[in-house]
Amino acid sequence: MAEAAGVSLASASRAITGRSGISPEVAAHVRRVAEQLGYEPNMHARGLAGGLVPTIGLVVHEIGDPYFADIASGVIHSASLESRSVQIAQAERTPDSELAQVQSLVRQRIGSIIIAGSGYADATRERTMEHALADFTRAGGRVAVIGRHHLPVDAVLPDNHAAGVSVGRHLAELGHRRIGVVAGPSDLSTVADRLAGLREGVSSSDVALTVVSQEFTREGGIVGTRELLDTDVTAIIGLNDAMAIGILSELRRHGVRVPEDLSVVGFDDVAVAADVAPALTTARIPMFDMGREAVALIVRPASDEPRTIITTHELIVRQSSGPPPR
Repeated sequence: MAEAAGVSLASASRAITGRSGISPEVAAHVRRVAEQLGYEPNMHARGLAGGLVPTIGLVVHEIGDPYFADIASGVIHSASLESRSVQIAQAERTPDSELAQVQSLVRQRIGSIIIAGSGYADATRERTMEHALADFTRAGGRVAVIGRHHLPVDAVLPDNHAAGVSVGRHLAELGHRRIGVVAGPSDLSTVADRLAGLREGVSSSDVALTVVSQEFTREGGIVGTRELLDTDVTAIIGLNDAMAIGILSELRRHGVRVPEDLSVVGFDDVAVAADVAPALTTARIPMFDMGREAVALIVRPASDEPRTIITTHELIVRQSSGPPPR
């Protein structure tokens, strides 16, 4: 393969494994030649020879959550184009479990790790993970994270703050002045960013936000709705679509009409958001593309400074939001 591409054995190896020391143009040329030749790397032999295998380890909080499922689809799609396999690990939404999954992947000599899921608003809570990833990268591993501010590695960051502004402004412009928010755990940076955006989005109007904190799940949305049913809110926001779907379910159980009695809005635009009744108004976050971008960061040559890709968002207005009742 090296001979056909007109490069040295070392350059061919760097191109296929995604290591630094070769230009992106030469690496792309080598991979094209490899594809034409039908080259298939022997992952086991590579692990024995080089210490790491080019499998990508993807750590998610919950693979059954559509948000993480869409990210995983993007990672798997892009990894397959790079002739890499993906091993998925579930972290059970706790920092100890997340760290344990990363350590397990390191022990298996996985060459690259992508961590998807919110970090913590308090940077000191990321220190243990930061040290583990630093050891991994010094040993030649590659890391990218999705939705993490404080880890000094390549990152893909969803547009959470601006999405919150759009959601808050949408409901304020509809005339809502008393809005309930079912948020996830308050120590998560995703929650902090989306809440800050919501507050900014309603800041020009006389809007009161009532925030309750629950698990970042459909069940959390149900429990949070029960807390808000006895208040005088005219709209409820779920800080992700799973929560918003739980909100819709609980309101339906209580005979509350949406949006005639209460409006409901979510975040993310998971696939089912358009199919629930009524169809869910939500801020679309490009989860599939975030997975692809994370893989793109990993296969590029390593950089001396962490690189950051910030995504966009789009407010998708559907049938679950409308003016407040008279």
